[in-house]
Amino acid sequence: MRPGGSPLQLPTQAVRLICLLAAVASSVLIAHADDDISAADVWRQPDPENLLLLELPMGTVIIELAPGFAPEHVANIRTMVREEYFNGLPIVRSQDNYVAQWGDPAESDDDLRSIGSAAESLQPEFERDADGVDLVAIKSRDAYADVVGFVDGFPVGSNGETLWMAHCYGVVGVARSTAPDSGNGSSLYVTIGHAPRHLDRNLSMVGRVISGIENLSSLPRGTGPLGFYESPEETTPILRARVGSDIPQSERAQIDIMRTDSDDFSDYVEDRTHRREAFFVNPTGRIEICNLTPPVKLTL
Repeated sequence: MRPGGSPLQLPTQAVRLICLLAAVASSVLIAHADDDISAADVWRQPDPENLLLLELPMGTVIIELAPGFAPEHVANIRTMVREEYFNGLPIVRSQDNYVAQWGDPAESDDDLRSIGSAAESLQPEFERDADGVDLVAIKSRDAYADVVGFVDGFPVGSNGETLWMAHCYGVVGVARSTAPDSGNGSSLYVTIGHAPRHLDRNLSMVGRVISGIENLSSLPRGTGPLGFYESPEETTPILRARVGSDIPQSERAQIDIMRTDSDDFSDYVEDRTHRREAFFVNPTGRIEICNLTPPVKLTL
């Protein structure tokens, strides 16, 4: 089945992680904190079970998965990764100012790669109950949600009863076709352009890129409709996909992400809202949720 306008469900030897992390340390999503931001409770280390690493020819993309938002889809993705479903599959789409997407490019169901023991169909996980969730709200006049902020480092919107991950730059979602339950995680996309917030609450969101986004955002744009590649020669292969906890300890780098419930992050939001640098003649004194990315640092 060829896809439509939204991110849709599509019917060598890898190098060591520690070397690849060195190559991608200049990622636009990485902000090295000042020396005075060093308190242990300011930073958190993501659970390796919630890290997904895509090894591409030009470097590694590291994704922090979000089981708090889409537990069934995240579990299904882990199953497929561990059964090597994604290994060798291509990036099939790079649409300018929108998304990069990967999955099986087969035109017919008969040619699709088997997803092994993963679930063929899952109920959509577009939003979750807001009760009991620690939402760190920011002051923002958002067009798509009554309240916006962060939950465990992920950008979210809320109507007071439910909350959902906002479609900011670098977030990862499950592609699907028209039926809400047609996405199972076998095709995923990353926002690589201006935040398409109109997609909020319409797709199951499973994480965000914390390193290596440039390996997706810099891909040549697809020549077909909606940015899909029209020939195998245009595509970029996934050399290997791995769950972080399956990587030997000796090959891991330490990843530290600023806690969004910390005073330091509150100060970071304040600084980003009220730009005091000499360059800003007319600082707006306002901020949008997608203008904020929790700082990340890598220790090799």
